[in-house]
Amino acid sequence: TRAELSILRTHGAAIAEAIGDSVCLIEYGSGSSTKIRVLLDACRPGAYVPVDISGEHLLRASHRIADDYPWLHVYPTCADYTGPFSLPASAEGLTHVAFFPGSSIGNFEPLDAQEFVQGVRDVVGNDGWFLIGVDTKKSESVLNHAYNDTDGVTAEFNRNILRHLNERFGMDFDTRAFEHFARYNASKGRIEMYLVSNCEQEVCLDGKTFRFASGEYMHTENS
Repeated sequence: TRAELSILRTHGAAIAEAIGDSVCLIEYGSGSSTKIRVLLDACRPGAYVPVDISGEHLLRASHRIADDYPWLHVYPTCADYTGPFSLPASAEGLTHVAFFPGSSIGNFEPLDAQEFVQGVRDVVGNDGWFLIGVDTKKSESVLNHAYNDTDGVTAEFNRNILRHLNERFGMDFDTRAFEHFARYNASKGRIEMYLVSNCEQEVCLDGKTFRFASGEYMHTENS
Protein backbone atom coordinates (compact mmCIF):
# COMPACT_ATOMS: atom_id res chain seq x y z
CA THR A 1 0.00 0.00 0.00
CA ARG A 2 2.78 2.45 0.90
CA ALA A 3 4.62 1.68 -2.35
CA GLU A 4 1.49 2.09 -4.44
CA LEU A 5 0.59 5.41 -2.83
CA SER A 6 4.14 6.61 -3.42
CA ILE A 7 3.92 5.70 -7.11
CA LEU A 8 0.57 7.48 -7.47
CA ARG A 9 1.90 10.61 -5.76
CA THR A 10 5.05 10.62 -7.89
CA HIS A 11 3.26 10.07 -11.20
CA GLY A 12 -0.16 11.59 -10.53
CA ALA A 13 0.50 14.58 -12.76
CA ALA A 14 1.69 12.34 -15.62
CA ILE A 15 -1.42 10.15 -15.25
CA ALA A 16 -3.64 13.24 -15.34
CA GLU A 17 -1.90 14.49 -18.47
CA ALA A 18 -2.27 11.11 -20.18
CA ILE A 19 -6.00 10.65 -19.56
CA GLY A 20 -6.89 14.28 -20.22
CA ASP A 21 -9.80 16.36 -18.98
CA SER A 22 -13.47 15.47 -18.55
CA VAL A 23 -13.07 11.97 -17.14
CA CYS A 24 -15.24 9.68 -15.07
CA LEU A 25 -13.05 7.83 -12.59
CA ILE A 26 -14.41 4.35 -11.79
CA GLU A 27 -12.83 2.59 -8.81
CA TYR A 28 -13.25 -1.18 -8.67
CA GLY A 29 -13.48 -2.36 -5.06
CA SER A 30 -13.29 1.14 -3.59
CA GLY A 31 -13.21 0.06 0.07
CA SER A 32 -12.29 3.04 2.24
CA SER A 33 -11.46 5.16 -0.85
CA THR A 34 -7.96 6.02 0.39
CA LYS A 35 -5.80 5.66 -2.73
CA ILE A 36 -8.33 7.36 -4.98
CA ARG A 37 -7.76 10.67 -3.17
CA VAL A 38 -4.33 10.98 -4.77
CA LEU A 39 -5.89 10.65 -8.21
CA LEU A 40 -8.77 12.99 -7.38
CA ASP A 41 -6.25 15.66 -6.39
CA ALA A 42 -4.16 15.12 -9.52
CA CYS A 43 -6.88 14.56 -12.13
CA ARG A 44 -9.91 16.49 -10.83
CA PRO A 45 -12.37 14.24 -12.71
CA GLY A 46 -15.86 15.26 -13.71
CA ALA A 47 -17.34 12.29 -11.87
CA TYR A 48 -16.27 9.54 -9.47
CA VAL A 49 -17.97 6.13 -9.40
CA PRO A 50 -16.83 3.99 -6.45
CA VAL A 51 -17.92 0.37 -6.94
CA ASP A 52 -18.06 -1.98 -3.96
CA ILE A 53 -20.19 -4.92 -2.85
CA SER A 54 -20.58 -3.67 0.73
CA GLY A 55 -23.37 -1.10 0.43
CA GLU A 56 -23.23 0.35 3.96
CA HIS A 57 -19.44 0.75 3.91
CA LEU A 58 -19.62 2.17 0.38
CA LEU A 59 -22.08 4.91 1.38
CA ARG A 60 -20.02 5.96 4.41
CA ALA A 61 -16.85 6.24 2.33
CA SER A 62 -18.70 8.06 -0.46
CA HIS A 63 -20.12 10.63 1.96
CA ARG A 64 -16.60 11.33 3.24
CA ILE A 65 -15.34 11.84 -0.32
CA ALA A 66 -18.29 14.10 -1.17
CA ASP A 67 -17.66 16.19 1.97
CA ASP A 68 -13.94 16.54 1.24
CA TYR A 69 -14.37 17.23 -2.49
CA PRO A 70 -17.47 19.44 -2.78
CA TRP A 71 -16.78 20.10 -6.48
CA LEU A 72 -16.93 16.38 -7.33
CA HIS A 73 -20.00 14.42 -8.47
CA VAL A 74 -19.90 11.10 -6.57
CA TYR A 75 -22.07 8.17 -7.71
CA PRO A 76 -21.67 5.19 -5.34
CA THR A 77 -22.51 1.92 -7.10
CA CYS A 78 -23.18 -1.17 -5.00
CA ALA A 79 -22.25 -4.12 -7.21
CA ASP A 80 -20.03 -7.15 -7.59
CA TYR A 81 -17.40 -5.62 -9.87
CA THR A 82 -16.48 -9.02 -11.32
CA GLY A 83 -19.79 -8.97 -13.18
CA PRO A 84 -21.62 -6.45 -15.37
CA PHE A 85 -22.83 -3.20 -13.80
CA SER A 86 -24.18 0.06 -15.18
CA LEU A 87 -22.65 3.51 -14.94
CA PRO A 88 -24.86 6.50 -14.07
CA ALA A 89 -26.27 8.41 -17.02
CA SER A 90 -24.25 11.43 -15.89
CA ALA A 91 -21.07 9.60 -16.89
CA GLU A 92 -22.05 9.74 -20.54
CA GLY A 93 -19.83 12.07 -22.55
CA LEU A 94 -16.92 11.64 -20.14
CA THR A 95 -13.82 9.54 -20.77
CA HIS A 96 -14.13 6.43 -18.60
CA VAL A 97 -11.07 5.58 -16.50
CA ALA A 98 -11.15 2.34 -14.50
CA PHE A 99 -8.92 2.20 -11.39
CA PHE A 100 -8.09 -1.17 -9.83
CA PRO A 101 -5.26 -0.86 -7.28
CA GLY A 102 -3.89 -3.23 -4.67
CA SER A 103 -2.77 -6.06 -6.98
CA SER A 104 -6.17 -7.68 -6.43
CA ILE A 105 -5.91 -9.03 -9.98
CA GLY A 106 -3.59 -11.63 -8.42
CA ASN A 107 -6.53 -13.18 -6.56
CA PHE A 108 -8.12 -14.30 -9.83
CA GLU A 109 -7.48 -17.55 -11.64
CA PRO A 110 -5.94 -16.75 -15.08
CA LEU A 111 -9.14 -17.31 -17.09
CA ASP A 112 -11.18 -15.36 -14.54
CA ALA A 113 -8.65 -12.50 -14.74
CA GLN A 114 -9.01 -12.48 -18.52
CA GLU A 115 -12.80 -12.36 -18.24
CA PHE A 116 -12.58 -9.57 -15.66
CA VAL A 117 -10.30 -7.43 -17.84
CA GLN A 118 -12.64 -7.94 -20.79
CA GLY A 119 -15.49 -6.75 -18.55
CA VAL A 120 -13.52 -3.63 -17.66
CA ARG A 121 -13.01 -2.97 -21.36
CA ASP A 122 -16.76 -3.19 -21.90
CA VAL A 123 -17.25 -0.54 -19.19
CA VAL A 124 -14.59 1.94 -20.32
CA GLY A 125 -15.07 1.47 -24.08
CA ASN A 126 -12.59 1.93 -26.91
CA ASP A 127 -11.52 5.40 -25.79
CA GLY A 128 -11.24 4.60 -22.09
CA TRP A 129 -8.33 3.82 -19.79
CA PHE A 130 -7.49 1.10 -17.29
CA LEU A 131 -5.13 2.00 -14.45
CA ILE A 132 -4.19 -1.16 -12.57
CA GLY A 133 -1.81 -1.85 -9.70
CA VAL A 134 0.12 -5.12 -9.95
CA ASP A 135 2.57 -6.19 -7.27
CA THR A 136 5.97 -7.49 -8.27
CA LYS A 137 7.12 -10.89 -7.04
CA LYS A 138 8.87 -11.06 -3.70
CA SER A 139 11.15 -13.72 -2.26
CA GLU A 140 9.41 -16.82 -0.97
CA SER A 141 10.61 -16.19 2.61
CA VAL A 142 9.18 -12.65 2.62
CA LEU A 143 5.82 -13.85 1.33
CA ASN A 144 5.58 -16.74 3.77
CA HIS A 145 6.39 -14.44 6.70
CA ALA A 146 3.84 -11.89 5.50
CA TYR A 147 1.00 -14.41 5.28
CA ASN A 148 1.97 -16.19 8.50
CA ASP A 149 2.58 -13.06 10.56
CA THR A 150 3.44 -13.47 14.22
CA ASP A 151 0.58 -11.20 15.34
CA GLY A 152 -1.93 -13.54 13.70
CA VAL A 153 -3.58 -10.78 11.67
CA THR A 154 -3.77 -12.88 8.49
CA ALA A 155 -5.01 -15.87 10.47
CA GLU A 156 -7.93 -13.83 11.81
CA PHE A 157 -8.63 -12.50 8.33
CA ASN A 158 -8.74 -16.08 7.05
CA ARG A 159 -11.00 -17.35 9.86
CA ASN A 160 -13.35 -14.43 9.30
CA ILE A 161 -14.81 -16.25 6.31
CA LEU A 162 -16.18 -18.83 8.76
CA ARG A 163 -17.74 -16.10 10.91
CA HIS A 164 -19.30 -14.60 7.80
CA LEU A 165 -20.79 -17.95 6.78
CA ASN A 166 -22.20 -18.42 10.27
CA GLU A 167 -23.77 -14.96 10.42
CA ARG A 168 -24.98 -14.75 6.82
CA PHE A 169 -26.09 -18.32 6.17
CA GLY A 170 -26.76 -19.78 9.61
CA MET A 171 -23.90 -22.25 9.54
CA ASP A 172 -22.27 -23.56 12.70
CA PHE A 173 -18.51 -23.39 12.13
CA ASP A 174 -16.38 -23.42 15.26
CA THR A 175 -13.63 -20.99 14.26
CA ARG A 176 -11.37 -22.35 17.00
CA ALA A 177 -11.48 -25.76 15.33
CA PHE A 178 -9.56 -24.51 12.28
CA GLU A 179 -5.94 -23.44 12.03
CA HIS A 180 -4.63 -20.92 9.51
CA PHE A 181 -2.07 -22.15 7.00
CA ALA A 182 -0.51 -20.27 4.07
CA ARG A 183 2.21 -21.28 1.64
CA TYR A 184 3.79 -20.02 -1.55
CA ASN A 185 3.09 -22.07 -4.68
CA ALA A 186 6.14 -21.39 -6.83
CA SER A 187 4.79 -23.03 -9.98
CA LYS A 188 1.67 -20.81 -9.96
CA GLY A 189 3.38 -17.76 -8.49
CA ARG A 190 0.87 -17.26 -5.71
CA ILE A 191 0.28 -17.54 -1.99
CA GLU A 192 -2.40 -20.12 -1.19
CA MET A 193 -4.35 -19.78 2.05
CA TYR A 194 -6.04 -22.67 3.80
CA LEU A 195 -7.97 -23.42 6.95
CA VAL A 196 -7.00 -26.77 8.44
CA SER A 197 -9.45 -28.75 10.56
CA ASN A 198 -7.79 -29.67 13.85
CA CYS A 199 -10.29 -32.44 14.65
CA GLU A 200 -13.01 -34.58 13.12
CA GLN A 201 -16.09 -32.38 12.88
CA GLU A 202 -19.37 -31.75 11.08
CA VAL A 203 -20.87 -28.50 9.80
CA CYS A 204 -24.49 -28.06 8.68
CA LEU A 205 -26.11 -25.91 6.01
CA ASP A 206 -29.74 -26.16 4.89
CA GLY A 207 -30.08 -29.61 6.38
CA LYS A 208 -26.94 -30.89 4.66
CA THR A 209 -23.96 -32.11 6.66
CA PHE A 210 -20.36 -31.50 5.62
CA ARG A 211 -17.75 -33.64 7.33
CA PHE A 212 -14.15 -32.62 7.93
CA ALA A 213 -11.42 -35.06 8.84
CA SER A 214 -8.70 -34.08 11.29
CA GLY A 215 -5.94 -32.40 9.29
CA GLU A 216 -8.17 -31.78 6.25
CA TYR A 217 -7.34 -28.63 4.28
CA MET A 218 -9.96 -26.16 3.06
CA HIS A 219 -8.60 -23.84 0.33
CA THR A 220 -9.91 -20.33 1.02
CA GLU A 221 -7.96 -17.84 -1.10
CA ASN A 222 -5.14 -17.21 -3.53
CA SER A 223 -3.06 -14.06 -3.59
